[in-house]
Amino acid sequence: MRISFTFGADVRGTQGKGASRRLRHTGKVPAILYGAHKDAQSLVLDQQNLLTMIADERFYSSIVRLKIGDSTQEAIIKDVQMHPAKNLVVHVDLQRVVEDEKIRIRLPIHFKGESISPGVKTEGGVVSHMRADVEVSCLPKDLPEFLELDLSGMHLNETKFLADVPLPAGVTIPELSQRNAVVSIHAPRAEEPEPVAVEAAAAPAEGAAPAAAGAPGAAPAAGAAAAPAAADAKKGEEKKEAAPAKKEGGKK
Repeated sequence: MRISFTFGADVRGTQGKGASRRLRHTGKVPAILYGAHKDAQSLVLDQQNLLTMIADERFYSSIVRLKIGDSTQEAIIKDVQMHPAKNLVVHVDLQRVVEDEKIRIRLPIHFKGESISPGVKTEGGVVSHMRADVEVSCLPKDLPEFLELDLSGMHLNETKFLADVPLPAGVTIPELSQRNAVVSIHAPRAEEPEPVAVEAAAAPAEGAAPAAAGAPGAAPAAGAAAAPAAADAKKGEEKKEAAPAKKEGGKK
Protein backbone atom coordinates (compact mmCIF):
# COMPACT_ATOMS: atom_id res chain seq x y z
CA MET A 1 0.00 0.00 0.00
CA ARG A 2 1.56 3.27 -1.16
CA ILE A 3 1.47 5.96 1.55
CA SER A 4 2.30 9.47 0.31
CA PHE A 5 1.27 11.67 3.25
CA THR A 6 1.19 11.25 7.02
CA PHE A 7 -0.31 13.81 9.39
CA GLY A 8 -1.82 14.01 12.81
CA ALA A 9 -5.46 14.38 13.80
CA ASP A 10 -7.30 14.89 17.08
CA VAL A 11 -10.73 13.61 18.03
CA ARG A 12 -13.36 16.35 17.95
CA GLY A 13 -15.75 16.27 20.88
CA THR A 14 -18.01 19.26 20.26
CA GLN A 15 -20.31 19.43 17.23
CA GLY A 16 -22.28 22.12 15.44
CA LYS A 17 -21.60 25.21 13.34
CA GLY A 18 -20.58 27.31 16.32
CA ALA A 19 -17.99 24.79 17.46
CA SER A 20 -16.60 24.45 13.93
CA ARG A 21 -16.35 28.24 13.62
CA ARG A 22 -14.39 28.45 16.87
CA LEU A 23 -12.03 25.73 15.64
CA ARG A 24 -11.28 27.64 12.45
CA HIS A 25 -10.51 30.79 14.42
CA THR A 26 -7.79 28.85 16.25
CA GLY A 27 -6.16 27.58 13.05
CA LYS A 28 -7.87 24.18 13.05
CA VAL A 29 -10.06 22.45 10.47
CA PRO A 30 -13.04 20.17 11.25
CA ALA A 31 -13.00 16.83 9.42
CA ILE A 32 -15.03 13.62 9.24
CA LEU A 33 -13.70 10.06 8.84
CA TYR A 34 -16.11 7.35 7.68
CA GLY A 35 -16.30 3.98 5.90
CA ALA A 36 -14.99 0.43 6.50
CA HIS A 37 -18.27 -0.53 8.18
CA LYS A 38 -17.51 1.66 11.19
CA ASP A 39 -19.21 4.68 12.71
CA ALA A 40 -18.19 8.10 11.42
CA GLN A 41 -15.61 9.89 13.57
CA SER A 42 -15.24 13.66 13.92
CA LEU A 43 -11.65 14.89 13.76
CA VAL A 44 -9.63 18.08 13.99
CA LEU A 45 -6.78 18.81 11.54
CA ASP A 46 -4.16 21.55 11.41
CA GLN A 47 -4.88 24.36 8.92
CA GLN A 48 -1.30 25.22 7.96
CA ASN A 49 -0.34 21.58 7.54
CA LEU A 50 -3.32 21.04 5.23
CA LEU A 51 -2.55 24.11 3.11
CA THR A 52 0.92 22.71 2.46
CA MET A 53 -0.42 19.30 1.38
CA ILE A 54 -3.38 20.34 -0.77
CA ALA A 55 -1.01 22.18 -3.12
CA ASP A 56 0.37 18.77 -4.15
CA GLU A 57 -1.61 16.92 -6.84
CA ARG A 58 -0.81 13.58 -5.19
CA PHE A 59 -2.71 14.53 -2.03
CA TYR A 60 -6.03 13.83 -3.77
CA SER A 61 -4.99 10.57 -5.46
CA SER A 62 -2.97 8.87 -2.70
CA ILE A 63 -3.57 6.95 0.47
CA VAL A 64 -2.82 9.08 3.54
CA ARG A 65 -2.03 7.91 7.05
CA LEU A 66 -3.77 9.58 9.96
CA LYS A 67 -2.20 9.50 13.41
CA ILE A 68 -5.11 9.71 15.82
CA GLY A 69 -3.75 9.57 19.34
CA ASP A 70 -1.94 6.25 19.75
CA SER A 71 -3.54 4.64 16.67
CA THR A 72 -3.10 5.04 12.93
CA GLN A 73 -5.66 4.82 10.14
CA GLU A 74 -5.16 4.76 6.36
CA ALA A 75 -7.64 6.85 4.37
CA ILE A 76 -8.26 8.62 1.09
CA ILE A 77 -9.39 12.21 0.61
CA LYS A 78 -12.97 12.35 -0.65
CA ASP A 79 -13.60 16.09 -0.46
CA VAL A 80 -11.83 19.30 0.54
CA GLN A 81 -14.05 22.36 1.00
CA MET A 82 -12.33 25.71 0.58
CA HIS A 83 -13.38 29.17 1.78
CA PRO A 84 -14.99 31.08 -1.15
CA ALA A 85 -12.85 34.19 -0.65
CA LYS A 86 -9.80 33.14 1.40
CA ASN A 87 -7.09 30.54 1.04
CA LEU A 88 -8.45 28.50 3.93
CA VAL A 89 -9.68 24.93 4.23
CA VAL A 90 -13.19 24.83 5.68
CA HIS A 91 -13.84 21.08 5.97
CA VAL A 92 -12.32 17.73 4.92
CA ASP A 93 -14.03 14.40 4.23
CA LEU A 94 -11.92 11.23 4.52
CA GLN A 95 -12.79 7.59 3.84
CA ARG A 96 -11.16 4.71 5.68
CA VAL A 97 -9.09 2.28 3.63
CA VAL A 98 -9.09 -1.47 4.24
CA GLU A 99 -6.58 -3.68 2.43
CA ASP A 100 -9.10 -6.19 1.06
CA GLU A 101 -11.80 -3.69 -0.01
CA LYS A 102 -11.74 -1.80 -3.28
CA ILE A 103 -11.67 1.97 -3.18
CA ARG A 104 -12.94 4.50 -5.69
CA ILE A 105 -10.73 7.54 -6.14
CA ARG A 106 -10.03 10.12 -8.82
CA LEU A 107 -6.65 9.94 -10.54
CA PRO A 108 -5.07 12.64 -12.74
CA ILE A 109 -4.44 11.85 -16.41
CA HIS A 110 -0.96 12.83 -17.61
CA PHE A 111 -0.50 13.43 -21.35
CA LYS A 112 2.78 12.83 -23.16
CA GLY A 113 3.99 13.15 -26.75
CA GLU A 114 1.76 16.12 -27.68
CA SER A 115 4.47 18.20 -29.38
CA ILE A 116 5.82 15.30 -31.47
CA SER A 117 2.47 13.95 -32.64
CA PRO A 118 1.93 14.22 -36.44
CA GLY A 119 -1.31 16.10 -35.85
CA VAL A 120 0.59 18.93 -34.14
CA LYS A 121 4.10 18.77 -35.59
CA THR A 122 3.37 18.36 -39.32
CA GLU A 123 -0.38 18.90 -39.76
CA GLY A 124 -0.75 22.16 -37.83
CA GLY A 125 -3.36 20.96 -35.34
CA VAL A 126 -3.90 21.99 -31.72
CA VAL A 127 -4.61 19.73 -28.74
CA SER A 128 -7.82 20.04 -26.72
CA HIS A 129 -8.13 18.29 -23.34
CA MET A 130 -11.69 17.34 -22.40
CA ARG A 131 -10.75 15.42 -19.25
CA ALA A 132 -8.00 16.02 -16.70
CA ASP A 133 -8.82 13.16 -14.32
CA VAL A 134 -11.04 10.08 -13.98
CA GLU A 135 -12.43 7.96 -11.15
CA VAL A 136 -10.94 4.46 -10.86
CA SER A 137 -11.73 1.42 -8.75
CA CYS A 138 -9.03 -0.85 -7.31
CA LEU A 139 -7.61 -2.45 -4.20
CA PRO A 140 -5.35 -0.16 -2.14
CA LYS A 141 -2.26 -2.17 -3.13
CA ASP A 142 -2.97 -1.62 -6.86
CA LEU A 143 -3.52 2.15 -6.66
CA PRO A 144 -1.27 3.99 -9.16
CA GLU A 145 -0.16 7.59 -8.69
CA PHE A 146 -1.65 8.70 -12.03
CA LEU A 147 -2.74 7.43 -15.45
CA GLU A 148 -0.73 8.24 -18.58
CA LEU A 149 -2.00 8.67 -22.15
CA ASP A 150 0.43 8.78 -25.10
CA LEU A 151 -0.51 11.22 -27.89
CA SER A 152 2.64 10.80 -30.02
CA GLY A 153 0.80 8.82 -32.72
CA MET A 154 -2.28 11.04 -33.03
CA HIS A 155 -3.16 12.76 -36.31
CA LEU A 156 -5.35 15.75 -37.13
CA ASN A 157 -9.07 15.26 -36.35
CA GLU A 158 -8.42 12.25 -34.13
CA THR A 159 -9.89 11.75 -30.65
CA LYS A 160 -8.95 9.47 -27.78
CA PHE A 161 -11.54 8.20 -25.30
CA LEU A 162 -11.50 6.69 -21.82
CA ALA A 163 -11.24 3.27 -23.40
CA ASP A 164 -7.89 4.34 -24.88
CA VAL A 165 -6.34 5.11 -21.48
CA PRO A 166 -3.97 2.28 -20.46
CA LEU A 167 -4.82 0.84 -17.03
CA PRO A 168 -2.45 -1.00 -14.68
CA ALA A 169 -3.37 -4.48 -13.53
CA GLY A 170 -6.22 -4.50 -11.04
CA VAL A 171 -7.45 -1.00 -11.96
CA THR A 172 -10.77 -0.36 -13.70
CA ILE A 173 -12.74 2.72 -14.74
CA PRO A 174 -16.39 2.36 -13.61
CA GLU A 175 -17.69 4.76 -16.28
CA LEU A 176 -15.76 3.06 -19.08
CA SER A 177 -19.00 1.89 -20.69
CA GLN A 178 -19.71 5.50 -21.62
CA ARG A 179 -17.91 6.84 -24.72
CA ASN A 180 -16.30 9.80 -22.98
CA ALA A 181 -13.78 11.81 -25.00
CA VAL A 182 -10.51 12.63 -23.24
CA VAL A 183 -8.36 14.49 -25.78
CA SER A 184 -8.48 15.47 -29.45
CA ILE A 185 -6.38 17.19 -32.11
CA HIS A 186 -8.21 19.60 -34.39
CA ALA A 187 -7.43 22.41 -36.82
CA PRO A 188 -7.02 25.86 -35.26
CA ARG A 189 -9.99 28.14 -35.64
CA ALA A 190 -9.62 30.85 -38.30
CA GLU A 191 -9.74 34.39 -37.01
CA GLU A 192 -12.89 36.23 -38.05
CA PRO A 193 -12.37 39.55 -39.93
CA GLU A 194 -13.16 42.67 -37.99
CA PRO A 195 -16.61 44.10 -38.87
CA VAL A 196 -16.58 47.37 -40.90
CA ALA A 197 -18.70 50.17 -39.47
CA VAL A 198 -21.83 50.89 -41.54
CA GLU A 199 -21.41 54.63 -41.12
CA ALA A 200 -17.88 54.56 -42.50
CA ALA A 201 -18.96 52.57 -45.56
CA ALA A 202 -21.90 54.87 -46.33
CA ALA A 203 -20.04 58.19 -45.93
CA PRO A 204 -18.77 59.70 -49.26
CA ALA A 205 -15.07 60.12 -49.71
CA GLU A 206 -13.56 63.57 -49.20
CA GLY A 207 -13.92 65.66 -52.37
CA ALA A 208 -16.30 63.21 -54.08
CA ALA A 209 -19.35 64.53 -55.95
CA PRO A 210 -22.68 64.11 -54.12
CA ALA A 211 -24.90 61.24 -55.22
CA ALA A 212 -27.46 61.97 -57.96
CA ALA A 213 -31.03 62.60 -56.92
CA GLY A 214 -32.97 59.40 -56.55
CA ALA A 215 -29.83 57.33 -56.34
CA PRO A 216 -29.36 55.13 -53.29
CA GLY A 217 -27.74 57.14 -50.53
CA ALA A 218 -28.62 60.53 -52.10
CA ALA A 219 -29.26 63.31 -49.56
CA PRO A 220 -32.97 64.20 -49.36
CA ALA A 221 -32.34 67.81 -48.25
CA ALA A 222 -31.99 69.31 -51.78
CA GLY A 223 -35.24 67.79 -53.07
CA ALA A 224 -37.12 68.90 -49.98
CA ALA A 225 -35.93 72.50 -50.39
CA ALA A 226 -36.71 72.66 -54.18
CA ALA A 227 -40.33 71.51 -53.84
CA PRO A 228 -41.67 74.66 -52.02
CA ALA A 229 -39.83 76.99 -54.47
CA ALA A 230 -41.40 75.31 -57.51
CA ALA A 231 -44.87 75.58 -55.96
CA ASP A 232 -44.45 79.35 -55.32
CA ALA A 233 -43.35 79.94 -58.92
CA LYS A 234 -46.39 78.12 -60.29
CA LYS A 235 -48.77 80.19 -58.16
CA GLY A 236 -47.17 83.41 -59.46
CA GLU A 237 -47.76 82.40 -63.11
CA GLU A 238 -51.42 81.55 -62.41
CA LYS A 239 -52.04 85.02 -60.87
CA LYS A 240 -50.42 86.74 -63.85
CA GLU A 241 -52.65 84.95 -66.34
CA ALA A 242 -55.79 85.76 -64.30
CA ALA A 243 -55.10 89.58 -64.20
CA PRO A 244 -57.29 91.72 -66.71
CA ALA A 245 -55.55 93.13 -69.77
CA LYS A 246 -54.84 96.91 -69.73
CA LYS A 247 -56.87 99.05 -72.18
CA GLU A 248 -54.93 100.72 -74.93
CA GLY A 249 -55.29 104.39 -75.87
CA GLY A 250 -56.41 105.83 -72.55
CA LYS A 251 -59.60 107.91 -71.91
CA LYS A 252 -61.64 109.50 -74.67
